[in-house]
Amino acid sequence: MDDYVEYVTARLPALHRLAYVLSGDAHRADDLVQQTITTLYVKWAKVRRAEHLDRYVRSMLVNTFIDERRLAWSRVRLFAAPPERISPEDDRDERTAVRQALARVPRRQQAVLVLRFFYDLPVAEVAEILGVAEGTVKSQTAHGLAALRRLLGEQTVAVLTEER
Repeated sequence: MDDYVEYVTARLPALHRLAYVLSGDAHRADDLVQQTITTLYVKWAKVRRAEHLDRYVRSMLVNTFIDERRLAWSRVRLFAAPPERISPEDDRDERTAVRQALARVPRRQQAVLVLRFFYDLPVAEVAEILGVAEGTVKSQTAHGLAALRRLLGEQTVAVLTEER
């Protein structure tokens, strides 16, 4: 199990970043990562031989994020709204608006948009991670961008997709 500990220790920051971008909440990100590495531990003997281990683990995390809405406890909230965060950066308002809009997009579309635009992954890799056809990734991207356009306005989405 030393190789498991070594792998998880090395990949923990990247997993947490992905979970945070998907969920928009540091505590939810911690929970997603914890659930993912726990599942990884249980399957480690088999999984460690995977050809693309990082891609496999990233898939586990994204699927955990997508599937968590089906669980009843995911609807339990301690607060009516998350506490406001203060960031010293100038683009805080824009990032907050994008994060809030992204949270209102269906989970699979969120995952596709995050993997395509925040992680700059090609359509084929996103399809493999999500276990869907490339056409599904393309349509989910189009639907997700259309939803963001409705929520944010055309200019903001255009800037986001051009920065890619």
